[in-house]
Amino acid sequence: MTIPSEESEVLSGAPLTATSGWTSIAALPAEDSAHVQSLMQAFAEELMQSGVRVGGVTQTRGADSSGRSGIMLRDVATGAFYPISQDLGPGSVACNLDTSELALACAAIERSARGGAHLIIISKFSKQEAGRGGLCDAFRAAMTARVPVIAAVSPHYREEWRAFAGPLAEDVAPERQALAEWWEKVQRII
Repeated sequence: MTIPSEESEVLSGAPLTATSGWTSIAALPAEDSAHVQSLMQAFAEELMQSGVRVGGVTQTRGADSSGRSGIMLRDVATGAFYPISQDLGPGSVACNLDTSELALACAAIERSARGGAHLIIISKFSKQEAGRGGLCDAFRAAMTARVPVIAAVSPHYREEWRAFAGPLAEDVAPERQALAEWWEKVQRII
């Protein structure tokens, strides 16, 4: 079976599943984003301690190099931080997403997917991804490399998620045991 080269082929509604050689994606509902991000980070660390090669990013809040608080993406394998909030000055109401840092994080995930990772963690499918930007290329890289993915999905973008991931995604409860069971199932398939 040929891997589709374009997202539209993946989204065409063809009956694709992990059992037919496609990527399996665990979609964690992210109503409690901090809990889900912590869960994904802890699960990645647990797997890495057992020898599994994990790539990807989780989202956290922290201070950048200038001491300003904001949202950061943390590389689960290296611990590198990508501060994706930029300071636009007092009173600004514009979007403060630093797309250059987001692109760097996305590139790191893509390298992991191509570099032999056994699992990719993607912090979130949300507004940027719903518009086919943000970390969509990271999803595509994992799908092309047939690397399983765990991703948090914003409750505000569930319909867009279903259109994007289609039958490749499986809703998984945001609990450690549910993730472990999903991972065991994926290991039997690959």
